[in-house]
Amino acid sequence: MLFEPFSLSPHITFSNRMVMAPMTRRRAENDDLAANDLMALYYRQRASCGLIIAEGSQISPQAYGYTNSPGCFTRKQVAGWKKVTGAVHQEGGKIFLQLWHVGPYSHALLQPGQQSPLSASPVKPDGEVLTSRGRLPYDWARAMTKEDIWQTIADFGKAAANASQAGFDGVEIHGAHAYVIDQFIMDGTNKRNDEFGGSVENRSKFLFLIVEEVLKYLPPEKVGLRLSPASVKPRMEDSQPLKTYGYIVEKLNDYQLAYLHISEMMTPEERMSSPLRGVVPFYRNLYKGNLISCGGHTAESATRMLKEDQADLIAFGKPFISNPDLVDKLKNSIPLTPWEKDTFYHGGEKGYVDY
Repeated sequence: MLFEPFSLSPHITFSNRMVMAPMTRRRAENDDLAANDLMALYYRQRASCGLIIAEGSQISPQAYGYTNSPGCFTRKQVAGWKKVTGAVHQEGGKIFLQLWHVGPYSHALLQPGQQSPLSASPVKPDGEVLTSRGRLPYDWARAMTKEDIWQTIADFGKAAANASQAGFDGVEIHGAHAYVIDQFIMDGTNKRNDEFGGSVENRSKFLFLIVEEVLKYLPPEKVGLRLSPASVKPRMEDSQPLKTYGYIVEKLNDYQLAYLHISEMMTPEERMSSPLRGVVPFYRNLYKGNLISCGGHTAESATRMLKEDQADLIAFGKPFISNPDLVDKLKNSIPLTPWEKDTFYHGGEKGYVDY
C-alpha cells in the first residue's frame, strides 16, 4: 500500500503514500532568506515521494528565529521558491510549503527593531539560539497584543498567497512543536485572560482564525495542518492534551482540509510494538479526513499503519536527508545510507545534495 498512488482530492493525486516531512536545513541566502539553486537541487533529488512538505518558511520578519531559514513574505523569496517548485514539478513531484512562525524561539537580535520575540504569554524557552553575536540564551518573549495577533493572522494569509504564486501545490500550517500557534493552544504557555486565553475554545481561536484566513486564498484541498499533541518541550506543554487537541481535531472536520499531519517523537522500536503505540489511533477516531502519521517510521511500521487504517499517508524525515531515493530503497529493501548529523544545518553541498 505504501507505494500505491493516493488521491488527496479530485484534483491532486500522489504517486505513492510516502511524504517527505518538513525539515529545517538552513541553506537559504544570507541577505534575503530566499531559496536558491542548491535548495532546488535538494528538493529535486527527493521528488519521487508522493508529497514533499518543504521546510518551515517564516511568514514575516517577526516569525524568524533560525538563521538562514527561508521566508515567504518578499518578492525575492517568492522568486527563490519558484526555482524549487519548478524543479520538483519537472520530476513529476508534488510539493507543499510549511508556513511557520517560531514564536518565542528567537532573540531580539533576530527581530525587527531588536524587539523581544512574540508569544501568547511571556515565556523563556530553554536552550540557545544562533545570533550575529554567536549563540546566546533565548530571550524572554513578550505577550502578543491584539494588534500583533491580527497582524500575524493576516501574515499567514499573505504567505499562503505567496506560496501559491511561487507554484506550490498547497501549504501546511505549522501548528506544532511549541511554535507560536502551539503557544496559544497549550495551557502551560497561554496565560492570557482575554478572548484568546482560558478555555480550550479560546486557546484554539488563534489557530482557527489562521485557518480561516488561509482559506481566503487557497481552497481547502490545498491546505493542511500539522499538530504535535504528544511532542512537548521543557515547560512547553498542555495539562490535558487529549482533551485539548481532541477538541481541535474534531472541530477541524468542519473545514475539510487536505490533511491533518500528526508529528510524534517516536523510535522505530516503539512504532513496531504491539498494540500500536502513540496518539495517532486516538485522533484517527475523531478525524474524518486524510491523516498523515510522522515520527520513527520504517517501511514495516508504515505498511502496518496503512493496513490497519490508522493513517492515509506516512511521513519520513531524517531518512530522506541521506537517502534522496528513499522510495526506491524501501520498495526494494535496499539498505539505507546513514545521515551525518553535523551537516543537518547550515553549510553547503556536504550532507545536503551529495548523498
